[in-house]
Amino acid sequence: MIYKRSSALFAEAEKVIPGGVNSPVRAFKGVGGTPIFVKEAKGAYLYDEDGNRLIDYINSWGPMILGHAHAPVVNAVVEKAKKGTSFGMPTEIETKIAELAVSMVPSIDKIRFVNSGTEACMSAVRLARGFTGKDKIIKFAGCYHGHSDSFLIQAGSGASTFGTPNSPGVTQGTAKDTLLANYNDIKNVEALIAANKNEIACVIIEPVAGNMGCVPPKNNFLQDLRKLCDENNILLIFDEVMTGFRLAKGGAQELFNIKADIVCFGKVIGGGLPVGAFAARNEIMNHLAPLGPVYQAGTLSGNPLAMAAGLAMLTELNTDAAVFNRLAEKTQYLHQGISKVLHDNAVTHTINRVGSMISVHFDEAEVVDFKTSAKGNNDTFKAFFHGMLNQGVYIAPSAFETWFITDALSYEDLDFTINAVNKVAKTL
Repeated sequence: MIYKRSSALFAEAEKVIPGGVNSPVRAFKGVGGTPIFVKEAKGAYLYDEDGNRLIDYINSWGPMILGHAHAPVVNAVVEKAKKGTSFGMPTEIETKIAELAVSMVPSIDKIRFVNSGTEACMSAVRLARGFTGKDKIIKFAGCYHGHSDSFLIQAGSGASTFGTPNSPGVTQGTAKDTLLANYNDIKNVEALIAANKNEIACVIIEPVAGNMGCVPPKNNFLQDLRKLCDENNILLIFDEVMTGFRLAKGGAQELFNIKADIVCFGKVIGGGLPVGAFAARNEIMNHLAPLGPVYQAGTLSGNPLAMAAGLAMLTELNTDAAVFNRLAEKTQYLHQGISKVLHDNAVTHTINRVGSMISVHFDEAEVVDFKTSAKGNNDTFKAFFHGMLNQGVYIAPSAFETWFITDALSYEDLDFTINAVNKVAKTL
């Protein structure tokens, strides 16, 4: 495929935007080459500025669960825009989507909307600290909760040590309150809690990790984590920015039958527009201003366009009982097809899948955490990524990102993708 126009646009962008992109993963630094500039999208397909059509497996990193330019969502946004795009005042639609979200998700009584997943997670941690009166948090290596300072932390040297910043601009003072644990390793979490007794406000986790590829919880990890938090008066925060309203109506909480204390949302809840939210039971949410002392605010929070898109999306997911089964079945079909052709072509690999999230890792070992994810052959992934792109299939330009399946994908699209993998595998 030819990407002459995309290359020219990227050169222009680099002059006025740092790195030419407004989010680093778009820059193709992990795979090499020039980013693709999208002109429009419909259903399961992207159409770039050079006129190429690509089957899309990132779907705006998750929210396009029913496909791009989904008519009910587009129509809702258009009609709402005719009445004004922002007021900075309460609107009825905020209450409507809040009521619907609360009815769909276990364990929550109230929800507050923000403008991004980063805001949601940042606010959830602040709320947990304010509610518990404790300062430290536990997060997991490989889980991404946005770019708030508390989350940009790398590992310390042991269970009793603090992490250190992994980005300039994050202070040591902030880092000292963040403890880093290994995903799927409950013993490691136990050691951190024991070494920091009565100092930990919350544990925040992606219940299904999506930022080291798709990594599911293993061996009752989430159940054990819930028990551990209860025993030590620690709040459990589920970052369901990716999994919320995607793995089930009630997200990972419903899928794994575990109730978190605070839940963060993004992606699907906005129907493709910038939005996030965090939610909990009344006892916790009533600590937020203006009811309580924990301050959180946002001029554009509850923006009517985002609320209209989100309400249209959640309404359809709530009424279409079969959608999550269809998504899981399509993902399983893709998994089996890709695994077979990679095996037939003697390409070392393992595939992780939960619901409509899936990732291909070029290593034979099981991928259960960040360390095992990082063992994958990145050179193979780079060749695989560009090979698939040349075949007309767009996957995440990073070995550490999950793919997201959309209901707009047909089985013909899936077969095309599997055939593309077969062609590319012969060159690896």
